Amino acid sequence: YADDCSIFLRSQRAAQRVLRSVADFLEGRLRLLVNEEKTKFCRPLKFELLGYAFVSSYRKGARDKYNLRVAGKSWRRLKMKVKAITRKSIPASLRERTERLNSLMFGWIGYFRLGKIWGKLRELDRWVRYRPRYCVWKAWKKPNRRMRAFRQLGIAAGMAYAWSRSRMGGWAIAQSSIMRTTLTVERLQKRGY
Repeated sequence: YADDCSIFLRSQRAAQRVLRSVADFLEGRLRLLVNEEKTKFCRPLKFELLGYAFVSSYRKGARDKYNLRVAGKSWRRLKMKVKAITRKSIPASLRERTERLNSLMFGWIGYFRLGKIWGKLRELDRWVRYRPRYCVWKAWKKPNRRMRAFRQLGIAAGMAYAWSRSRMGGWAIAQSSIMRTTLTVERLQKRGY
């Protein structure tokens, strides 16, 4: 039993010829119905299957060669899941959030390991690091608590006072230099990130 079938050929004329012969075989010999509405001819760059898509290989001498990449819908779905896990309104500790985030990312990367994704993963990692910093900033709540937290993390008193009373929004603070120097990658890794 085959639910989906993809056949790749060099030209559209060859694809039409093969479609006729495959449809005759499926309908005549196997007595399966071929859905004409879902059957289509397309270039590899517009084809998506099981979360994967294709991108041209830009190597010299590699004409008509393609590499696997992650489809756009899959990237958006991953970002929505990361947002759901790291939402500031969820009552969870930073350790719980990082455990859920790690299990999501290990499974996701395990599935999409065949695609060319390292550049996008670097960009995604930078964005994901801001999310826990934003949650920590919101968890500190009051300016005096923020000032004490900055002092505990080694910031000078004047600087801690100024940043704790900043009028910047939480997301802007999460991307600021003060949060990057206090909640460093090493500190996040100690918490399980």
